[in-house]
Amino acid sequence: MDKKPTNSFQTHFMDIHEEVLSEGDEEGTIRNEEREEKYLNKTTTKPREPRRNHGRLNRQVSLETGFSVLNRERKGRDERKTLTRSGTSLGGLNPANKIGLEGQKRDFSIFKTKSTLSKQNSLLPRKIEKELESQKINGTSGADDDSVNASVPAGRYFAALRGPELDEVKDSEDILLPTDELWPFLLRFPIGCFGICLGLSSQAVLWHNLATSPATRFLHITPNISFLIWLLSLAVLIAVSITYILKCIFYFEAVRREYFHPVRINFFFAPWVVCMFLAISVPSQLAPKQTLHPAIWCTFIVPYFLLELKIYGQWLSGGKRRLSKVANPSNHLSVSGNFVGAILASKVGWKEPAKFFWAVGFAHYLVVFVTLYQRLPTSEALPKELHPVYSMFIAAPSAACLAWQSIYGEFDGISRNCYFIALFLYISLVVRIKFFTGFKFSVAWWAYTFPMTTVSVATIRYAEEVPAFISKSLALGLAFMSSTMVSVLFVSTLLHAFYWRTLFPNDLAIAITKRKQGGEKKPLKKACDIKPLKKAYDIKRWTKKALTKNSESKDNSKNNGYNTP
Repeated sequence: MDKKPTNSFQTHFMDIHEEVLSEGDEEGTIRNEEREEKYLNKTTTKPREPRRNHGRLNRQVSLETGFSVLNRERKGRDERKTLTRSGTSLGGLNPANKIGLEGQKRDFSIFKTKSTLSKQNSLLPRKIEKELESQKINGTSGADDDSVNASVPAGRYFAALRGPELDEVKDSEDILLPTDELWPFLLRFPIGCFGICLGLSSQAVLWHNLATSPATRFLHITPNISFLIWLLSLAVLIAVSITYILKCIFYFEAVRREYFHPVRINFFFAPWVVCMFLAISVPSQLAPKQTLHPAIWCTFIVPYFLLELKIYGQWLSGGKRRLSKVANPSNHLSVSGNFVGAILASKVGWKEPAKFFWAVGFAHYLVVFVTLYQRLPTSEALPKELHPVYSMFIAAPSAACLAWQSIYGEFDGISRNCYFIALFLYISLVVRIKFFTGFKFSVAWWAYTFPMTTVSVATIRYAEEVPAFISKSLALGLAFMSSTMVSVLFVSTLLHAFYWRTLFPNDLAIAITKRKQGGEKKPLKKACDIKPLKKAYDIKRWTKKALTKNSESKDNSKNNGYNTP
């Protein structure tokens, strides 16, 4: 019995309305029929359903049937491959926003802690997790996530930002977050807020010296003023520290970006310097014997020393964050902490560690001072708006003066040399008043009070060694200027924080893209590309010289011909 094999090819030869075949098509059709007959003969011995491949349809398939099969097949494939996207998350598609970076701009989670995001993603359904993974594989969020989480080059901050603390984005730049709405408070809270604590704690040291120094005893200043300032600075330090710890917990990526900022990285030293200032100026009401346990010094100096090893290692080993690349006047803050640590070490009775930190600080101060003074060609040009931070130049030599006097117990030649350097730099900056005008108020301005207070304390110590009318007048004048500056900044801070509510604007400095959004710079030509250009240039130059020589020789020959009889 002849049984007709059941296969799917029968569906391909039904519903034929017309045939439009050329000569080549007829030959192709004959070959296909021969192959199908061979295949049918094989299936009679061993029945097996052939694999369907509608992508290779016979020429005799009708237009209606063929296109319907193809449409069903493409639709099925698209349904399997296409995944829905969440819109703003991970820069997906969103009808309200643009594609990619524009869609990601309204998602503040790009700066959140990675552990928090991983916990949130673990609660999502399995289907959404697969979609997120597929988007990462397809590269929908790769470029944007790389621009956020990857470390931004130091030169990128100089190229994209401006302002006294590199906190304003240039008009030609684009940022990752929207500027038309207010960001979360923790995301707007900068590391520069520790400058407030730095200014207040240094004022506590100043008023403690004004109350206890023999050179200013005629003023009859009560120690209670120093005690009140000390309590105020302690309260502000606790509030700022708790707030920034919360920022580290919830927005660690924003903290990481501040760490790579060439100016703000120096403010990571500020909390430990503030703690050492408070330990130095501890009031007699709390410590009657005026003696401190060495464990206090170890608690504050160990994290400072570890951070110092990291930063100084980058300066020394080179790379993108070498000193000649990232040098700016705020680097003096990281150097001055060594001298403050030396003062505290001498106060707890450890002279040798005090000498060690004084030597380390002075060596790096010389390097930073020379680098900033001569402006190496390899360094980025310091913007004009960074002029106010030039006051940091006087912080390190004045702190070195106080540290040397605290270690050796006398205001000898080295102490006086450091003091005179600081005094000259202070005078050279004060006479240029326009150098520090035309800038709007910001929290980072508090860092400028620390150098003024330090040089005031050094002047008081100098007046003790040289009790003259000029030295005492200079000490009172500098102390008055420093206290006035701190008072003005304190009142301005309160007004901007509670009345105008503009103390913490959107922190645009942490939201810049890793690469420039506009036209990127053309890559430098390789040596292999330069050689043929050089050869072509040499050939042109040679031909030009040859032509000029020929013209000159012709002119000479003509002139000689005219001159001959």
